[in-house]
Amino acid sequence: MKNIVITGGAGFIGSHVVRLFVNKYPDYRIINLDKLTYAGNLANLKDIEDKPNYKFVKMDICDFEAFYQLMQEEHIDGIIHLAAESHVDRSIKDPFTFARTNVMGTLSLLQAAKLYWESLPEGYEGKRFYHISTDEVYGSLELNDELFTEQTPYSPHSPYSASKASSDHFVRAFHDTYGMPTIVTNCSNNYGPYQFPEKLIPLFINNIRHRKPLPVYGKGENVRDWLYVEDHARAIDLIFHKGKVAETYNIGGFNEWKNIDLIKVMIKTVDRILGNAEGHSLDLITYVTDRPGHDARYAIDSTKLQRELGWEPSLQFEEGIEKTVRWYLDNEAWLDNVTSGDYQRYYDEMYTGR
Repeated sequence: MKNIVITGGAGFIGSHVVRLFVNKYPDYRIINLDKLTYAGNLANLKDIEDKPNYKFVKMDICDFEAFYQLMQEEHIDGIIHLAAESHVDRSIKDPFTFARTNVMGTLSLLQAAKLYWESLPEGYEGKRFYHISTDEVYGSLELNDELFTEQTPYSPHSPYSASKASSDHFVRAFHDTYGMPTIVTNCSNNYGPYQFPEKLIPLFINNIRHRKPLPVYGKGENVRDWLYVEDHARAIDLIFHKGKVAETYNIGGFNEWKNIDLIKVMIKTVDRILGNAEGHSLDLITYVTDRPGHDARYAIDSTKLQRELGWEPSLQFEEGIEKTVRWYLDNEAWLDNVTSGDYQRYYDEMYTGR
């Protein structure tokens, strides 16, 4: 698998995966395919954009004909599919976009890969379609010791998680129906550098910087499992190369936090690094009406991945949040560029000639 497409490679998780593959595998050809929606930012990859084994292609994953042509022209052996609409609040307001991108976009990639690979003399031999999904497809856990496993039934509660669940089913169906070599992973909440600041951690870091309110849904008692993004990228690399075809692997950080406790750790960390008195920003916490269908708890059991492939997270949350806060505060220009929208205007002009 030397010619690899990584979809959504200009996004948060995707950019970390692209960077890892480009630097680690100089004999591979890595094609970053991204539509450059609001969440895609090529500034995330400035450090590797001139590497000889890297190529960027601006494309909508729903454009079946264009992707099928790319498969043929670039002789694609492997697909790592990260492109997705991912923000739950946006899915509640606009479910059609999530169904189009996450379901029909995934189906478009699957069908193009199927047609191209089946046309080759070797067929599916040496090929792989790796689909990255979310723990949200499993629904909500009680506030106890139960964990999501690879056998947990799907029970999505938001338009976002419903769209991801559907795309997961299509990926597995292409293996069962056509024999396509597919793998699915379901991951917990990621955090770290280059995350779009609509998400909780970069949003709150930015709001603390500017003394803006920190909106907390309900009482802040919802629990999430957190994984540092570079640990997720390492897991993707390992699974892509050594994971078993047709298997599902759960990827989690074994780092469960109530939202309100996580927010207080962030406040303490940001205030300390900015030189503020301890507790200076606690008054920014603002409790707001809970999100519709807000799942109580997510928690991933990564035992299978640890046992079969030897992966485990390298950072606990306190270490990861320290690195993350320092990165955003050391890269205020990046953060300001994204929150202002200037990054998008720059790349719109670059790729449309306007």
